[in-house]
Amino acid sequence: MYMLMRRDCIFPCVATFNLFLECLVSSRQYGKVLEIFNQLVGLGVNVDEFTYAKAVQSAVKMGDLRKGFELMRCMRSNGVRISGFVYNVMIGGLCKERRVEEARKVFDEMTERGVVGNSVCYNSLIDGYCKVGNVEAAFGVFERMKFDNVRPSIITFNSLVGGLCRGKRMVEAKEMVGKMRCCGFVPDGYTYSILFDGHLRCGDANGALELYEETVREGVRLNSFTCSVLLNVLCKGGKVDKADEILNVLMDNGVVPTEVIFNTILDGYCRVGDIEKLISIFEKMEFYGLKPSCVTFNTLINKFCDSGDMDKAEIWLKKMVQKGPPPDLRTYNILIEGYGRIGDFNKCFQILEEMESSGLNPNVVSYGSLVNSLCKGGRLLEAELMRGDMVSRGVMPNAQMYNMLIDGYCEVGMMKDAFRCFKEMFEVNIVPTVVTYNALINGLCKVGKVVEAEEMVHRITSAGLSPDVITYNTLISGFAKIGNELNCLKLYNDMKTRGIKPTLKTYHPLISVCYKDGMVIVEKLIQELSENKLVPDRVTYNELIRCYSEQGNVDKSLALHHEMVCRGVTPDLMTYNSLIIGQLKDGKTQEAKELVNDMKTRGLIPKSITYTTLIEGHCKLEDYIGAYAWYTEMFDNGFLPNVGICKELMAGLIKKGRREEASFILSEMSSVKGLDILSPDDNEDLSAVAKMQ
Repeated sequence: MYMLMRRDCIFPCVATFNLFLECLVSSRQYGKVLEIFNQLVGLGVNVDEFTYAKAVQSAVKMGDLRKGFELMRCMRSNGVRISGFVYNVMIGGLCKERRVEEARKVFDEMTERGVVGNSVCYNSLIDGYCKVGNVEAAFGVFERMKFDNVRPSIITFNSLVGGLCRGKRMVEAKEMVGKMRCCGFVPDGYTYSILFDGHLRCGDANGALELYEETVREGVRLNSFTCSVLLNVLCKGGKVDKADEILNVLMDNGVVPTEVIFNTILDGYCRVGDIEKLISIFEKMEFYGLKPSCVTFNTLINKFCDSGDMDKAEIWLKKMVQKGPPPDLRTYNILIEGYGRIGDFNKCFQILEEMESSGLNPNVVSYGSLVNSLCKGGRLLEAELMRGDMVSRGVMPNAQMYNMLIDGYCEVGMMKDAFRCFKEMFEVNIVPTVVTYNALINGLCKVGKVVEAEEMVHRITSAGLSPDVITYNTLISGFAKIGNELNCLKLYNDMKTRGIKPTLKTYHPLISVCYKDGMVIVEKLIQELSENKLVPDRVTYNELIRCYSEQGNVDKSLALHHEMVCRGVTPDLMTYNSLIIGQLKDGKTQEAKELVNDMKTRGLIPKSITYTTLIEGHCKLEDYIGAYAWYTEMFDNGFLPNVGICKELMAGLIKKGRREEASFILSEMSSVKGLDILSPDDNEDLSAVAKMQ
């Protein structure tokens, strides 16, 4: 009808025309609205406030906020009043695109022009601030809302609760739910889904369970969406059996299970490695008439690939082909990664061919998984060839791909090739990331070029990036290996100044290098470790026990050993070796022997370093008979001390008149090593022992 009127040069009145535009907006034909609006304006028809409002609404719905602002400027220039509806639409559109500060300016303009905002306007702004993480600004708008006598709705409270949950402020979120109740609003299923999501972000499965019990007491009916959020929290928190139990209860109460819900439970059983339950859930899914999707099968296949059981992965791949959904790109990528992890590269290449024959083009992830596996397997030439192959097929490598190659070369000390790849990144307009620089820093530290590694930090900042905790941990480890305590502490202080929170891997090398001048600095580091809410791990305890043992503080090293056991940290060979050093330094040979017995009781078999420590310790105490006993056990267990220790032990035995034992050591060492361990410079007594042979 409109087109007929246009043809006959007859135009409807504005009211009728507005009705037509409203009809088009309702049917989501936003492009048509703007097209017809422009035609009308072009013909010089005086459109009114409502006409403009529908044009602005259409522009915003199409995501063209620039056009929306342009229409608002036209309204002002033509003297058309901008209604609260137009402001609401623009504020909502800006908040949706997270341009909240611009939305606030539009809001301020609205109030300056005397247009009274309604709850929709305030809710849009509150929700926008919450979604960008500025919860304080959201509460500021909430207070303004109350001041302007605009009654909040349940949407207002849900937005604020959501903002607090995103910020992991669960105590305040629950308090806000209490205020919601005081205002006469009853939390709905969506409110609870927000709270469950908050517990998920906090990793608090117990909190989610308590909240679920509250919904049961309150008689709140959970829909499938809220149910899936709850189950996700529980599964990721390791409470998969409980999630399965709750699902059964909810289904008995009328919740219709969805594919998402079952996939969540499947993923949960994958995480805990319960294969039997995994298959049971898959069968239950089919029982309820839900057809497993690619996501379902990929979850199962990925589980078997992660555990290295590629035979089972292939069985489920066959089931996937038989039961409906054809393998997708993700399926093949999982398989490539799985076979790459076990080093079956021929199978990886075969899968690439299968992908192409199935009409799927391998993407950068497909090649990335294979290149990563080749690099980790030390097959760097093949990794380079694979990168060339992907480029020839039109798949361009990304920064992650180059990072894999650079890291691979750095791990084997091929720094020239690592920097060649680094240079190539710039040539093909790929911007290096912090990971790229960290790999190069690690490589330089490995080959002892710590000064050059430190200079890379300046390149990071020059590239507009910021060094992270891995950057500093790598450099601190590098300087610790060469015993440069001052640079280690300088880097540690620098990272704190930059606001980078240290990790346990920061403290490991620091402790190892700072104890030599006494324990004052080490004890300060341990205090700061505790202040950073870090719990010492086995490596930390081992470093500390070694430090105190070498400083002669046996009581402290034993106390630390007791503490680590009480905390559930299992001692290892290094722990006992350090404790043995301390006891021998203190002259307590019997206590050292008891530690060896304790080691054996725990199933830890003494290695060469343990016996060497015992022999050296007894020699320093001039207990050569005790040292000889440990030498004998060491030899019987298939380990050999070095030549220097043997000479020291033989000299001590001769000094004690035990030439026969010294001769026995010489005989064993000569026969096993196949050489004469004595040089012409050795003293007469050792030479005499040699002649006894």
